Formats: sequence, C-alpha cells, structure tokens
Amino acid sequence: MHARAGAAQTLGRLRHKRSRGRIAAATMRRVAARVVSLLTDFGVADPSVAACKGVILRIAPDVRLIDISHGIARHCVAHGAAILWAALPYLPAGIHLAVVDPGVGTERRAIALRTGRGDHLVGPDNGLLLPAAERLGGIVAAHLLERPAYRLASVSRTFHARDIFAPAAAHLAQGVPLDAFGPALDPASLIRLEILDPTLSPGRLDASVAFVDTWGNVQLLAEPADLEAAIGGVSNGDQLRIEAADGSSLHGLDGIDLRWRLTYGDAAPGEPLICLDSYGRLGLAVNLDSAAAKFGLEANRRLRITRR
Repeated sequence: MHARAGAAQTLGRLRHKRSRGRIAAATMRRVAARVVSLLTDFGVADPSVAACKGVILRIAPDVRLIDISHGIARHCVAHGAAILWAALPYLPAGIHLAVVDPGVGTERRAIALRTGRGDHLVGPDNGLLLPAAERLGGIVAAHLLERPAYRLASVSRTFHARDIFAPAAAHLAQGVPLDAFGPALDPASLIRLEILDPTLSPGRLDASVAFVDTWGNVQLLAEPADLEAAIGGVSNGDQLRIEAADGSSLHGLDGIDLRWRLTYGDAAPGEPLICLDSYGRLGLAVNLDSAAAKFGLEANRRLRITRR
C-alpha cells in the first residue's frame, strides 16, 4: 500500500511539474507576442508617433511598447534598416513595426513577415525590414496587408503607419494569424536595398557607412573578419589609414591616420580610432568627440581601409 501511495504521489508531482512547464511556456509565448516595438523617421515634435501608439493600444491595450528610434534620417530607408538590424536581436521576440516610407500612397506594398525566431515585422515593402528579418532566422512567411478588417475604417494616402501598419501590428499582438491579413507573397519578390557589400582586395578593404550613432561614432558595413581577410590580423595599436573610396576629401583631409583600438578610452581624447563596435561591425570613432562631424561622414559614404 505504501509503495502504491508513494508511486501515486510521485506521478502526481511529475504531472504537476509538466503542467507548470506547459503553463510557463504558454505564458512566455504570450509575453513575447505582446511586445510591440516601433521604429520610424517621424521624430517626436509632432503627434505622429503618439497617434500610432494610440491606435495600437486601442486594439491591444495590454501590449508593452518599446521605442527603438524615431530619429531615423528622413526618408533614409538604409539608415532605418541598419538600426533595425542592430536592435532586434536584443529585443524579445514579438511584433516589430518599422516605418521609413518615402513611397507612402504609391504602388509600394504594405507587408508583414514572420521570421524563424518567431517575430513578426510590419512595414512597407521597400527593403527596410529584410536585413533584420534575415538576422532573426530568415523569412518564414510574408503576406500583404490588405484586409479591411485589420485596418482603420478610413485610410489616408499619406499616413499608412497609423492607418494600416499600427492596426496590423496590434492585431498580430492579439493573436490574429498572419495569413488572415492578405495573400501570401514569395519572399524572393520582396524589395531589397541596394547596399554595397564590403569589397576585399589584397591590402585594402572598401566598406560603406551603415549609420552614425548619437555620439558621432560611425558603424561600417563590414566585420573584423573582412578586415583580416583584406589586410591581415590587427592588434591594439596597429596603424591604419582611412580614405574616401572615391578619392574625395574627408572634411578637407585626404585621409585619416589612426590606430586599431580595443575600446575608445585606449585612445587619447580627440584621437581617432577604429575598433570592433558593440554590434559586431567595424566602428570608426574619435575618443570624446564625433567622428562623423570631424570627418564629414554620413550613411552610405564609401570608405577605404589600408595599413599605414
């Protein structure tokens, strides 16, 4: 009798543990699905961001909203794509609304994507979403956003972020399946940005500026492995040179002489440096100053790195 009672108690505990495990897993899925992040080029001086958040919260009042950035350079899709690529791996899996949309109201498509990690990305089909989606496990499914039930009743030609994308993000957070929003799309048909990959030659690496951060640090669309393949391995203090790939000046300079550093503070105040940035790419900086302002750098500028 005691043995049977003990076995029954053990079985009961195992069932309880399994039940708690299933509940915990389901809770984690619900929490993940109810995170909605936002990235736009709207700024915060007018009501545009607030209007989008209000639409989301009226449909899905319990979601957690995360602002990635609303300071994307106006109409600069490549800048938005670079920031989205950098941020999303550090956010919970959820719904990510991104709108840098100079083609609003034209024939460009409104889309939502599901990634291998389980995220949904919502925004215009102009290349903005794809780099981040590919970093989150690739595109598992893509659909048009065209069903009236998941839009506002009145859709403006000039504010699809509020009238189409924000409602879609909110309904996805509420559990509406992706295929309810409209027809499936072939991921190969989605618009891709014309971003130049790094170009490697013996002794030389050409790479484009991805974005400039708040401090004026410049992220390049290249990784340390690209630099090593082009010019060999680098160590702290190695001397390098950066020039404009097209031969133009960098704020009046024909080039920048600098060193490879492990961190900003390894350089003297005001000294330029290149290092591995916090997102895994090459970063050009000036310790306690703005590299972008000092050398006249902005997104898409093509730079060349060589040894000095």
